[in-house]
Amino acid sequence: MYFSKLIATGACVPKTVISNQKLSELVDTSDEWISSRTGIRNRHFAQTENASDLAIGTARQILSRCQIAPEDIDLIIVATVSGDYTTPSVACLVQAAIGAKNALAFDISAACSGFIFGLSVADKYIRAGIYKNALIIGSELLSKYLNFNDRSTCVLFGDGSGGAMVVRSDEPGLLCEALGSDGERGLSLTCGHVPTSSPFNGLPRGTDPYVHMDGRVIFDFATRTVPKSVEEMLEKQGVGIEDIDLVVPHQANSRIVEIISRKLKIPMEKFYLNMHEYANTSSASIPIALNELVENGRITPGMTVLFCGFGAGLTWGNMLIRM
Repeated sequence: MYFSKLIATGACVPKTVISNQKLSELVDTSDEWISSRTGIRNRHFAQTENASDLAIGTARQILSRCQIAPEDIDLIIVATVSGDYTTPSVACLVQAAIGAKNALAFDISAACSGFIFGLSVADKYIRAGIYKNALIIGSELLSKYLNFNDRSTCVLFGDGSGGAMVVRSDEPGLLCEALGSDGERGLSLTCGHVPTSSPFNGLPRGTDPYVHMDGRVIFDFATRTVPKSVEEMLEKQGVGIEDIDLVVPHQANSRIVEIISRKLKIPMEKFYLNMHEYANTSSASIPIALNELVENGRITPGMTVLFCGFGAGLTWGNMLIRM
């Protein structure tokens, strides 16, 4: 019987840091208004980089940390909603850049749950005996979709990339998962709408690239759905709250995380938060946080870590990992 295990992490973020104070020069807001409501103080914005550049930087860092040659990678999955092109995929651009000529490469679109969805897909390929080595990356360039006249959205997001190498193992590493989607509320968070247009329907060509969000719906969704999903997953797996060493949530809003903590009865001390520095980087937020924990020595082999992703789609993805 095959299992999959996470063996290395990496991350790549733009060097340019935009503070709340800097944003307040563009839009009617303030550091106090943003930080008190979200926990966000800074975010990183790309200058010349694109989503593929950040993903390639992440991939190269991961490769430098594990004993796997590029040509031995079987699968590359990039989770993104802000790729360079509609096609080719970011994953194919990563494949070419790192020389992973034997890898199947494709993107998935699950927004803030994307990295978890990618891990889940890779886990199935590995457990089925099809592949041995899978590179999973979340990479986002959300700054190009922000309306800097809309303070309800432009203050929330940032750019960045993070990822992990998952390999075939004799011992379980990805222990259990609970993924889901709710398309009925999908239009409460949208980005990059391209309406139907051609010379044959007489409709004007135009796009609405910006992020639009009904914050109340998203807040209610995250604080109700995520705790329930986690509880059901842990009960099914026979895992107690006390067995979890760390929780790495999607870095969307500190208030959301505090409510999830209270409902699950997991102390906030076990939750790792870094949205104060990166804001919401969608699919990249969990792997960026995970990589920081690994680099800082906060995660060591044998620890049990809970990932909690939630966002547009609407989607959610929770996964229990043994490092």
